[in-house]
Amino acid sequence: MKTILLLKEVYIEGFKNLGNFIVQKYFKLFAWFCFAMFFIVLYAFIYRVATGFAFD
Repeated sequence: MKTILLLKEVYIEGFKNLGNFIVQKYFKLFAWFCFAMFFIVLYAFIYRVATGFAFD
């Protein structure tokens, strides 16, 4: 029983901060992706306005 509790403790300690690390990296990546997509859309809109695209 002591071995099982020891393995459980090692497992918990090994994965304690893993979730936070993954979530932080995911949200940083997602934020940069959103900024890139926003600037692509902004560029496309300015390009359409500058070339006289008819927004009918």
